[in-house]
Parts: sequence; C-alpha cells; structure tokens
Amino acid sequence: MLASALSALIGVPALMATTTATPSEAGAAQALQQARQQGPLALHQFLLAMPKGADLHMHLTGAVYAESFMAQAADDQLCVDSAKLMLVNPQPSCTNANVAAGQALHNQNLYDAMIDAMSMRAFVLTPGHNGHDQFFATFSHANALTASPKHVGDWIAEVTERAATQNEQYLELMYTPPFAHAAALAHRLGWQDDFAAMRRQLLANGLKDELPADRQVITQALAQRTQSQHCDSPAASAGCAVQVRMLYQVLRGAPPEQVFAQTLLGFEVASADPHWVGINFVMAEDGYLSMRDYSLQMRMLDYLHQQYPKVHISLHAGELAPGLVPPEGLRFHIRQAVELGHAARIGHGVDVMYEDQPLQLLKEMAARHTLVEINLTSNDVILGITGQDHPLPFYLRYGVPVALSTDDEGVSRIDLTHEYVRAVQEFHLDYPTLKQMVRNSLTYSFLPGASLWSNEGQLASPCIGQTLGAAQPGSACQTFLRGSAKATAQWELEHRFDVFEAAPPALN
Repeated sequence: MLASALSALIGVPALMATTTATPSEAGAAQALQQARQQGPLALHQFLLAMPKGADLHMHLTGAVYAESFMAQAADDQLCVDSAKLMLVNPQPSCTNANVAAGQALHNQNLYDAMIDAMSMRAFVLTPGHNGHDQFFATFSHANALTASPKHVGDWIAEVTERAATQNEQYLELMYTPPFAHAAALAHRLGWQDDFAAMRRQLLANGLKDELPADRQVITQALAQRTQSQHCDSPAASAGCAVQVRMLYQVLRGAPPEQVFAQTLLGFEVASADPHWVGINFVMAEDGYLSMRDYSLQMRMLDYLHQQYPKVHISLHAGELAPGLVPPEGLRFHIRQAVELGHAARIGHGVDVMYEDQPLQLLKEMAARHTLVEINLTSNDVILGITGQDHPLPFYLRYGVPVALSTDDEGVSRIDLTHEYVRAVQEFHLDYPTLKQMVRNSLTYSFLPGASLWSNEGQLASPCIGQTLGAAQPGSACQTFLRGSAKATAQWELEHRFDVFEAAPPALN
C-alpha cells in the first residue's frame, strides 16, 4: 500500500531514494518481503538482525524492566507496601504492613502484582482505568528505588545489553539528575516574568552549586557500567559497544519558577559536561500545569536557547489525542515546539493533523529537517492511537524525517525490534524506507561532529568515492571520520548494513 511511495518520501538524507538499489539491498528487500508473508515471527527474526542505528527517545527509568527493579530493591533492603503495591524505604525496618522486598521475591502473587503495577503487563482497559493513567502511574510504584542514582550504572548496562542483541549502536537516555537545590532556590526567589533577571538571580544565588553532583551522577554511573560489563577487559560484554549519551529531563508539570530553574540547570549541565548532549521536557503533556504553561515554557526555551545556543533541544510535543484535552489544546503544541522552543527533534507528534494549518506545518518541519521520534506502542497504550489514526504516513508523505524509538520499553514490555515489526505490519513499510529510518536515527542524533550526509543526501566531500563502511577508507575520509563521533557512528552503520545485506535472515 505505502511501500514504494514512502521509500522515496522518508526525508533527508535521501540517498536511498535517489540511487538504484545494489544487488545486496535488493536481496534484503526480497528477504523482508518473504518474512512479511510468513508472518510476525519470521518478520521479527529478520528485523532483530537488521542494523538499527540509534534509539533517540528512551527514558532510562522507564526502559528498565520491573523485574530488575524488584531485584535491586531486595539488594537495597527496601520494603513493599502490599496494599499500595509500592516500593518504600524501611522505617527503619519493614513492618508487617510493609513486606521486605527480598521476601516479596518468594511470594509469587505479590511479586506478580508488583510487576503488573510497575508496567503495562496484564493491563486490561476497564471503566475508570485507562492505559494513559496506568502508564504514568507505573513510575510512582518504583520511586523509592529510582529516586536514588545508586543504580543508574546498572540500568545503563541493562539497556545497552538489550540494544546490542538487536544490532543497535547508540542510545540517548533521558534522565533527571538531582535538582532539589535548584527547586528550593526557585521557590524562595519566586516567579517573575523577566527571564533575564530570573536567570541572573538564580545564578547569583548558587544555582550552579548543583552542577558537580549532576556531573558526578553520570561519571559514577558510566564507571559502574564499565565495571559490570567488563568493558575494559578481553571479556567485555556486547553491550560495551553501544554508545550512550544523556538528555537532561525537565519536569514540565511543576510550577513555572521550578521549570525555569531546572531548565536553566539543564542548559548549564549540558554546557559543562559532554556526557549530557541536550535537554527534553517530560511528564504527561495533558497535565494541568503542562497545558496551562505550555506556551510560557516554550518562551523559556526561546530565551535560554539564545543564551546557550550550542545545547541541543528535543521536546515531547503533540503527545495528545482528541478527547484527552479540549480541541483547542491540539492546535499549537508541535508548531510552538519547533518555532518557539527550537526543538531539533520532537517526540511523538501524534496530534499533528489537528494543529492549525497542519500541511503547512509538515512542509515547514521537512524544510527545517525536524526529526520526529515515532513511538508506536507508547502511542497505542497511552493515547489509543494506532493504524490509520497515526500520522506516520503523513510525516512520510511530506518528507519529514522520522526514526522509530521505544519511549519506555520496560514499562511497555517491548524492545526496538518490536517497534520495527509493528511499523512494517501496520504501515507496510519496505526495506529502503526502514533503512532510511535507521540512517536518520544517527544523522539526527546529538552525537558531536559533522554528519556523513548532507541535507541533500550526499556524502561528505572527503568521503565521496569511498566504499561506504570500508575498513580502510582513503586518508582524507579517515581524517574526517576521526574528527566526528557522529560520522564515525554513521560509517560503522554502513559497515553493519553491508554485513547484514550480504546474508539477510531467511526462513526457508
């Protein structure tokens, strides 16, 4: 239905849309078609092995499976509130009402109830209890564990191991480091409409005091990950090869003075530490404060972007559906994120066709090269949007670059391969379209350095004439690659495609 048309309309870079398929690419395309005809299990086998580049939209604490949280809670001697199904801190020990998490591991009924409470597993839509509320409620059940940065390294190890098994190279992980000092400072100083004056006062009163702690969280976590995965030894696990960068999460559902202070802290952290490559606003977009202050928050970003122009911005925008908010709430979020919030990427973008002048907006996003992070399962379970109600075909039709991502794979009980299977099944995507989505995931990543591809889909001039992904490119191309982490990752992706296309999985 969409296959041949969409492959030529995926967005930039458009190399796959403008060149004749190589014999290997044609063979991979045929293998995909055969897998599609054989059903979802064969399709999964094909797509599991296919290179997938990056997952650009992944909340770290939402990506970890609940089983891991329960094991870590037992190690930390936390308790389980068996009535509320929440992890809680001992006071100073677990009482009869609060069972030790270690004991809960041996109580199958309680264990199952906790896994279900911390995820979408076993969720059934019932009157008064929808997928949206279940999804966002899952995070509070593990908050006694996830509020501490103690296990961040363990979580990074888990998600990188899972990524490695699916032929992924790079993850941008959203995470909220400590910001209590910034929040307290904001509440003490109070709100004022003058952004410049507010920034000066926050900085003058010690907002940067939290910077060392925020930087240390990731430094320690990455060291912990390196140790647990044996990355500095011959016994290094496969997950060590998966690169990681962090996106600073700002909690948009807070009072404006706190949002401004945390956003300012996020810009400062990303300016000072290369592990943090950008910021993102999180929490339910339909929440009261999120909706009331949306335009105000975009103006905050407009101002702070001028002060920190090198800090990348990716925003949740348009994670809304008809009926979830009043109709007027669907009309402007994506446009303001792009035009006022300076978002280089947006996550979800589900309500784009309900925005004012949506077709003009799609053309503008294509012209700006604003990538959309597509989260199909998340959009289904939270918003009830799937199939023909999803705007993915419109993004493709208008040349807006897109990439598939997982959002919260632990909460949703999925992985990135699942999202590729779903995309192929629901939207009949062909191999060139999938390959371009994968290329987009690295092209629009926030990895530092120049891209291997121009906006027109042409190779960077030092690498023109070289065999893509070759082990020994020419000297000029090698120099270019050494100077760019992004181009190096893109070159590695081309090598992985060569290997995959030479012998794509096939169930005969």
